[in-house]
Amino acid sequence: MNVSDEELLTDLFRTITLMRKSFDRAMTEQGASLAQTKVLMCIKAQSGHARAVDIAEVMGIAPRTATESLDGLERDGLIQRIPDKEDRRVKRLTLTPAGEAAVAVSEPLRRQLMAKVLAILSPSERQHFHAALQKLMEGLADG
Repeated sequence: MNVSDEELLTDLFRTITLMRKSFDRAMTEQGASLAQTKVLMCIKAQSGHARAVDIAEVMGIAPRTATESLDGLERDGLIQRIPDKEDRRVKRLTLTPAGEAAVAVSEPLRRQLMAKVLAILSPSERQHFHAALQKLMEGLADG
């Protein structure tokens, strides 16, 4: 059976949307949404050196979107903005104890959800899927 380009890409986008919704629902019930967990992990990885602009760059989002996300995390008590010692205009981001706790719960759950989704595919299907995704990414990176 031949699959049209439209059908293939529609199925890919639909799959990604279903995964995000499923992950987000389960993770939110545990304390931090998928998006919040990703931002918290970025902040944690930069161990107190992250700035809003760094988060925007790593996440591939607009600085304004990063700022709005950070505002929400700060309101929820998951992060703190601390003035930089060398440049008072700069705010460094750190996780609060509540933020650390949210990551401690959400990140293992995210990994568990990923494993559950990928377990649907056989090892061979996973290899082929990975190869196809790599090829798509390489083609998109060139263009």
